[in-house]
Amino acid sequence: MSASLFLIPTTLGDTAHDRVFPAYNREVILSIRHFIVENVRTARRFLKREEPSLVIDELTFYELNKHTSPDQVAGYLAPLAKGESIGVISEAGCPAVADPGADVVAIAQRKGYPVVPLVGPSSILLSVMGSGFNGQSFAFHGYLPIEAGARTAMIKKLEGRIYTESQTQLFIETPYRNNKLAEELIRTCRPSTKLCIASNLTCADEFIRTRPVKEWAGKLPDLSKRPTIFLIYK
Repeated sequence: MSASLFLIPTTLGDTAHDRVFPAYNREVILSIRHFIVENVRTARRFLKREEPSLVIDELTFYELNKHTSPDQVAGYLAPLAKGESIGVISEAGCPAVADPGADVVAIAQRKGYPVVPLVGPSSILLSVMGSGFNGQSFAFHGYLPIEAGARTAMIKKLEGRIYTESQTQLFIETPYRNNKLAEELIRTCRPSTKLCIASNLTCADEFIRTRPVKEWAGKLPDLSKRPTIFLIYK
């Protein structure tokens, strides 16, 4: 196995690893001693759960967040030049997708290092699969604006795209604001627009339900502490 930058997915919640990861991921993890992570504590916990035999204190962790400078990120890749592989681990799901790990991958690509994405759960793809919406054309927008007026305008803009472009629109919110966003979608979107709410994917209490907006009124689940993706389509 040549020295590579491995993108290592993590669970989306409290899910058994053997349910969402192939055995090959464990083989890769055992071969790596350097990890670029979003949060050292949770990364250490994830690795120990994936492979209890790992001696965590023998591993090196480089923390990557919004305060990490490009020069620091480039420095994190130094082991690759010495023939040592590096793993990238995000907080949940797939690294580099709506995640600061993308900066690491961009630098590795520019420098010509092999980049190897491993198989694991992606809430974006899982929600599209379970929604019944257009899976050939869809767009993920991350977080909508916080300011009320701008958020409402964005919802109307994205709803317009589902009718003019037949494109599924996906977005997320901070869990404690999920309920407020769901209520605003009901107020703002056309009654016939379909809304899919996909929450706690791959977990024991997974919830994926698609209904016209008018049918969600008064029937919304409590999403206040649940990672959720919202999808709209015609």
